[in-house]
Amino acid sequence: MNSANVRALLVRGMLAGLGAGVLAFVFAYLVGEGPVEAAIAFEEANSPHSAGGEELVSRSVQSTAGLATGVLVFGVAVGGIAALAFCFALGRIGRFGARATAALTALVAFLTVYLVPILKYPPNPPAVGNPDTLDQRTALYFLMIALSVLLGIAAVLLGRRLAPRWGNWNASITAGLAFAAAVTVAMVFLPSGDNVPKGFPATDLWEFRMASLGVQALLWAAFGLLFGYLAERVLEPRSTTSAGRAEALSVSVG
Repeated sequence: MNSANVRALLVRGMLAGLGAGVLAFVFAYLVGEGPVEAAIAFEEANSPHSAGGEELVSRSVQSTAGLATGVLVFGVAVGGIAALAFCFALGRIGRFGARATAALTALVAFLTVYLVPILKYPPNPPAVGNPDTLDQRTALYFLMIALSVLLGIAAVLLGRRLAPRWGNWNASITAGLAFAAAVTVAMVFLPSGDNVPKGFPATDLWEFRMASLGVQALLWAAFGLLFGYLAERVLEPRSTTSAGRAEALSVSVG
């Protein structure tokens, strides 16, 4: 793949991430803000130091412009990174086209960057948790992300190495089991970071975590679909153009 295609795919990955971020923002605003408001109300009712302080940024700004900025910037950033991962993976993980490779890239990114780390360190609402342990919990969470990504890359390399002798299916199963085993060992030895205060409503915590899962799942699914279409237009312009002309011709004939 030449540098011009890589640049074009990088730009389109960022655009796909932006589009996916818009959808994720709408979902986060409609579904996720309720549990956040409940967490803030719980903190204000149970912490004598939380009331009466001057609010630097109002909740209306946090839940709209602030939330949109964070989600959209995240979408653009991970879209660019995922586009580069797509460039590396294309043609190296099997005989998949652009759309299939984009979907697999998005799926692997969702699993390694989000789903596996939250199994060990599930997300909590912003107002929940001991601020004294925030740095430690953040470091542990990013360490889990790094381990998950590295183990995912190792699993892909293992699958490629075993495929010529064992076949693609057996090699993929073996690599997946090796990844699961290594992740389990890492989770066992890493310290726990859960410090939800006693009395916090379990329903609110569950709803927040499901909303967080939904935001990430929607973002990566939308990215995979959008980027797959855009990447196909870059890498297979003749086939897509021919298909469009054939469709137009069939409609005109009909």
